[in-house]
Amino acid sequence: MSVSTRRIEGFGVCRLLLAFSAASAMALTSASVPAQGLPKTVNIATNPAGTLYYGLTSGIAATLAANAPFKAEAAPYSGTSTFMPLLNEGREVDFGMVNAVDMGMAYVGPGKRKIGGKNPFRRSPNVRLVVRGGAMQVGVYVPKNSPIHHVRDAKGRKMSGEYPAHQAVWYNGLGNLSSCGLSWGDVNVVPVPAVNDGMDALKDGRVEVSMHAVGSGKVREVDAAIGVRMVRICDDTEAQKRVAKTVPGYSIMKFKPGSSVGVSEPASAVSYDVYLGTSKSMSDQVVYEVVKGLWNGQKTLFTKHPILKRWTKERFASDEVTIPYHPGAIKFFKEKGVWTDAMEKHQQELLRESM
Repeated sequence: MSVSTRRIEGFGVCRLLLAFSAASAMALTSASVPAQGLPKTVNIATNPAGTLYYGLTSGIAATLAANAPFKAEAAPYSGTSTFMPLLNEGREVDFGMVNAVDMGMAYVGPGKRKIGGKNPFRRSPNVRLVVRGGAMQVGVYVPKNSPIHHVRDAKGRKMSGEYPAHQAVWYNGLGNLSSCGLSWGDVNVVPVPAVNDGMDALKDGRVEVSMHAVGSGKVREVDAAIGVRMVRICDDTEAQKRVAKTVPGYSIMKFKPGSSVGVSEPASAVSYDVYLGTSKSMSDQVVYEVVKGLWNGQKTLFTKHPILKRWTKERFASDEVTIPYHPGAIKFFKEKGVWTDAMEKHQQELLRESM
């Protein structure tokens, strides 16, 4: 039998107020502070400041801070090679910004996959995919007044190479050179540790050719110092085939003059997907909240960097990825109805591949 609130007195009123206060407190907690078990902050390992990866990571961190129940911050390392083992082990690094090719090689290890005759990555069977991001490109750069206008002209020239702390760039170079049927053996390699060091060598005149992500802060810095020009690689149909065969997962993108810093004449460069990855030991709920934050925060994400406009939610789930997804990500994709039978089949194939 219902009772009018006007007739509730004494102890009954207290009980009602306490219950209401508890419910209000629970609602406030879930809306304003991280839920129990979630961290206050997560870190995202990435390349050094000045690189395109660092810019993208900073944008993702800002998006999560505005759309997830915890903060995120960029954690710069010299390159993928240095933080991949930490990501695999689930220590020190929570998430990482890496490219699809590196992740695929690290996931299965050098015993199962080599590209260009080598796989420098320690086997990392515990890495998992959070979202598949947009594609990025790595171009070949020369001083603005250089006689080199095409990558085939780099034959016999001094070019930054080796990249022991940032092996991804070694593959970037291999892909760009292979477009014209060249290899690292066709250039005069000047060893540098990582990608920014290569552009510094170009600025200082120690090399004639170097590489960096198209449109990165470092390219702008060196362009302001000496003036740089991005050269063209071979980019016809046969070149596309050579690049894809040499570095599976790579393709070629063309650029019109004026489309990016240093592009003063028709140019082209290798292109590949960028991933946000983590370890399988990461909490399902944390990964779920990261995907949800990026999915719901698209408007914020797109304002943080021009290339982040390629990080559309339609790309996040795919059956063409090189490592398996984290269960927390799959849970979110299933709730949104975008996880397909083809994705599940590919997921199981990838899981078996690391056994």
